[in-house]
Amino acid sequence: MSQLFRRKIYSDTDTSTGLLRVLGVWDIVFFGIAAIIGAGSFSSLGEAVFRGGPGVILLYLICGFACGFTALCYAEFASRIPTAGSAYTYAYASFGELIAWVIGWALIMEYSFGNIYVAFSWSDYFTSFLGRLGMHIPDYLTCSYTEARKAVQYGSENKELLSAWNTAPLIGSLKFIVDIPALVINGLITWLCYVGVKESKNFNNSLVILKLAVIILVILVGCAYVNTENWTPISPTTGTPSFMPNGFAGVMSAVSGVFFAYIGFDALSVLSEETKDPQKTLPKGMIISLVLCTVIYIALTLVLTGMVDYKKFDGVGDPLSFIFEKTNANVAWMELIVSFVAIVAITTVLLVFQMGQPRIWYAMSRDGLMPQRFQKVHPKYKTPSYATIVTGVVVGIPILFTDKTFILDFTSIGTIFAFVLVCAGVLLLPAKEKIKGRFHLPYVNGKIIFPVIFIGGLLAFYKWQPEFFDNLMNWSDPNEGEFRASIFFFIIINLILCVVAFVKNLSLIPLIGLSSCLYLLTGMSHENWFWFGMWFLIGMVIYFCYGYKNSKLGKELKNN
Repeated sequence: MSQLFRRKIYSDTDTSTGLLRVLGVWDIVFFGIAAIIGAGSFSSLGEAVFRGGPGVILLYLICGFACGFTALCYAEFASRIPTAGSAYTYAYASFGELIAWVIGWALIMEYSFGNIYVAFSWSDYFTSFLGRLGMHIPDYLTCSYTEARKAVQYGSENKELLSAWNTAPLIGSLKFIVDIPALVINGLITWLCYVGVKESKNFNNSLVILKLAVIILVILVGCAYVNTENWTPISPTTGTPSFMPNGFAGVMSAVSGVFFAYIGFDALSVLSEETKDPQKTLPKGMIISLVLCTVIYIALTLVLTGMVDYKKFDGVGDPLSFIFEKTNANVAWMELIVSFVAIVAITTVLLVFQMGQPRIWYAMSRDGLMPQRFQKVHPKYKTPSYATIVTGVVVGIPILFTDKTFILDFTSIGTIFAFVLVCAGVLLLPAKEKIKGRFHLPYVNGKIIFPVIFIGGLLAFYKWQPEFFDNLMNWSDPNEGEFRASIFFFIIINLILCVVAFVKNLSLIPLIGLSSCLYLLTGMSHENWFWFGMWFLIGMVIYFCYGYKNSKLGKELKNN
């Protein structure tokens, strides 16, 4: 059993000699903005607003808070282990091989499946933009088969999906419905990642500047159309004005859409071996990008919920252009600009995720847990070429048969789970010597502070929402029962953490990060957990059939 948790010891010299170091602090910041400000703001933000109402701003604050403490934990690992692999590498050093495999497998899900969602979103904006220019692609070539079938099956009012199903040509008895734009952009981004990180960096930085300029324009123009009454709409349950019209459970139900906006920042840690002086550069870049993006998201959400009644965002996949349509603010020139820049923004997200996935496989292959071909570096481009091509295939094939809603939930739960283990992993790290110029996670003894913060926060929430706690054990409620059960277990786990923190003098920052990420998991449904469990079981089969037998660390320990 102990062999399953064998740990790998890293040093400052454990870096690859094959990858090219070309990234500086602001390159990392720009990659962070590219990954975080994209599909979350230009696509999933609409669904989040519809579920949570104006109160979804609280969820962005919660997610930003959780990701901020998690980013500090990532930064601590990045300063100690300047190698590719992100949370996988960090887990290998702190928890051991089996947990490292679990995290690596979860990251494969995050990047690959996340890019499927982003490719779908890119296709939506691209076809919408062409439509505004008077060019029309047949509907059956702009959506997935699964989306069109579900639209008919569940009586959707989405005209494009219904048209796709009704007009699609037949191949035998099967309707030919394929999202061509999503497949094309996946192929182009795969090629760009294949030819080099330097080329990707220059392309990314130019697009990020354009994206930020237009988002600032959206905020400035949108402020002129804000109606403050929209921030306190009438609650359908109480009939009174409320910042959270669907209750706190309604806000938390939007966690997949909101958290999806943040998952990109951990992709930065996979660029360690292509970053100059990663012990200093990566921590700075990650933290700066996260702070900037959180401020932008809060400002955007305030503008959206102030301009348009939250109920109108039902099924809206392009919320930033939607608020300027004729039925809303009626600013045609802004609608066109936002539609174009959304294509740019989502392209940068695809780029960062498509760069991240091959480097996870690269790191796992180097440890023997994946076949050796995944660590092949192109002699000219200095990129993990084979892994990059496989990533393009892994993203491309599911585009043919899956849909956005499933992918969104599936991606978010895997990412939060990885964040939980990163924060917990920092708690297991030994003290290190402070070296001038490198990032060092400040140690604050959480022995007393963490229990006071958690129990005090619990009492304050009880005072604010006493009716929620009065019904905490009523898990049969069709609307809030699942959330109540999750909160119950969240409280139990944190009370255990309070005891352990008191006994072990645990560090406060990773404790808060761990608790915050555990809270985000309370917004996941049982369907999310089921599919995550299935993915986990598949990963375990692969590990025990291949990884455990071929582990380089295992072979080294056996020979010694």
